[in-house]
Amino acid sequence: SVGDALKDRFDGASRVMMPNTDLEVPTQRNDAVPRRVPRRDRYRFQLRPHNPDHKSPGVKDLVYLEPSPGFCEKNPRLGIPGTHGRACNDTSIGVDGCDLMCCGRGYRTETMFVVERCN
Repeated sequence: SVGDALKDRFDGASRVMMPNTDLEVPTQRNDAVPRRVPRRDRYRFQLRPHNPDHKSPGVKDLVYLEPSPGFCEKNPRLGIPGTHGRACNDTSIGVDGCDLMCCGRGYRTETMFVVERCN
């Protein structure tokens, strides 16, 4: 499926560095407005792998410039609330599962009895 293919590419994404090239070309005229690179040439630069031992990414590879911040701990500067105190599903292996959501810290289980009226 499309989702599986994207997940495989995501899992194999590689960190890259941007080359030190300007995408704006100075002009010889006296005005201060720089001339932009034509759209067709805008993305013709070679991404270099962050680790020199790795090969350069291909045109269909997913890449990233910086690692994602951790989402387990609270970080108000980045607007990350953290996962402390959130409810999780201890039987799920998905994103709502306790193993993933609690980031290896462990968790408390709570048994609740709910009485509901039938319709």
